[in-house]
Amino acid sequence: MSKPVVLIAEELSPATVEALGPDFDVRSVDGTDRPALLAALADADAILVRSATKVDAEAIAAAPKLKVVARAGVGLDNVDIKAATAAGVMVVNAPTSNIISAAELTVGHILSLARHIPAAHAALAQGEWKRSAYTGVELYEKTVGIIGLGRIGALIATRLQAFGTNVIAYDPYITAARAQQLGVQTVSLDELLEQSDFITIHMPKTPETTGMIGTEQLARMKPTAFVVNVARGGLIDEDALHDALVNRTIAGAAVDVFVSEPPRDSPLLGLPNIVVTPHLGASTDEAQEKAGISVAKSVRLALAGELVPDAVNVAGGVIDPYVRPGIPLVEKLGQLFAGIANGPLTSLDVEVRGELVDYDVSALKLAALKGVFTNVVSETVSYVNAPLLAEQRGVDVRLITAPESLEYRNVITLTGALADGRQVSVAGTLTGPKQIEKLVGVDGYELEVPIATTHIIMEYTDRPGIVAVYGREFGEAGINIAGMQIARREAGGQALSVLTVDSPVPAEVLERVREAIEASLFVEVDITE
Repeated sequence: MSKPVVLIAEELSPATVEALGPDFDVRSVDGTDRPALLAALADADAILVRSATKVDAEAIAAAPKLKVVARAGVGLDNVDIKAATAAGVMVVNAPTSNIISAAELTVGHILSLARHIPAAHAALAQGEWKRSAYTGVELYEKTVGIIGLGRIGALIATRLQAFGTNVIAYDPYITAARAQQLGVQTVSLDELLEQSDFITIHMPKTPETTGMIGTEQLARMKPTAFVVNVARGGLIDEDALHDALVNRTIAGAAVDVFVSEPPRDSPLLGLPNIVVTPHLGASTDEAQEKAGISVAKSVRLALAGELVPDAVNVAGGVIDPYVRPGIPLVEKLGQLFAGIANGPLTSLDVEVRGELVDYDVSALKLAALKGVFTNVVSETVSYVNAPLLAEQRGVDVRLITAPESLEYRNVITLTGALADGRQVSVAGTLTGPKQIEKLVGVDGYELEVPIATTHIIMEYTDRPGIVAVYGREFGEAGINIAGMQIARREAGGQALSVLTVDSPVPAEVLERVREAIEASLFVEVDITE
């Protein structure tokens, strides 16, 4: 078999290719050369980019085999996530790769503003000795306001506290306990603007946050205050910032990111009280290496069909180690469910009971959908397109959690309604130190069968001689029964047999057995790993 093609469209660290390993056909292309990029995408299973390559709807349409777009960095402005999701393509990034680099750059900008380092350097480089012109201020006992106390904001708070600063923060989503843990006082945005000597903004760019620091907010700041933006271009209104700097409404600013990059005609660039850098937040050797290794690992997981924690268009997020073993179990339950249902599905409930409900189990819903559709649709099913397949088919999907689990520490049940009015359910659990995957329920029948590669599930009227009938038929066909369990609700009523066999059973043998035992349900389910 040919190796999956991984296309590297921009310069990445050598460690990136090393992290991919020998299992892929790694090719390179200049992502800014549009015709070359589109041609190279025809065979690509994955593409790795930084910020220069545009992976838009046209590029995705040119890549029929594409399964994953990996951005070796944080921002995804150059990737059309909506188009990728519609095509069943996973989009991943490296959300923590640059946080230290961005935090350190922010501190560098604050120090540069406080001590006029760039301007003093430029003057001295031109032979001018202007000590008095560049008298600065100390950070000690100054108030620093952080807008957005996420991962980068928290790192900045820790670093600036070492200078003896008073750190305050505005973040509508931070808990009081978390802020206290960081030694930071939370305040309103207006209070932060009015009290701070230095302000740094670290918010995601959304319609709500775009331009959140404008004319009104800048007017609330002290005339001696400085503002820094190393996060996203547009969080600070650039026209308003220009006016505030020209009119000395504030003392100065430092900007690493712009609405349009590069900012060729920006009037900000010529002002004496601003420090500008060309989007250097992630531009360290360490950040680039971490980003490359991170997305390489994500590409390996994605192409192996695994759930990827850093996928941005897949629900689930980071998966707790306690939840992770349940993912392959639930995928297999989904395949068992689909085999038993053998018909169009209108709704699916994924019910999780037990200790698992203390964790984020949203990934189990994805795993169930992936399992349900794996052997019933023609296209390759992934964690990205499984919800789309359900939506396209009008399947209503719910995740239900409850702490009570009477017989097992955890049990996961898939219950679905079919278009013909039937209801089907399967339940499973993990048991023992080795976390053995077991099927523990089918349509209300209680049993405990280790999940294997091939199962035969039969429902019939309970009566003597049934086991002998199918045992003889399978034996004569050379089919070895590796395991078997029979469940029933009452003697002489309906019974359910679940067999584990060592190999798939020929269709004609299955039909003979079905007729001989007059089964109301008779299916063979082959589990795809």
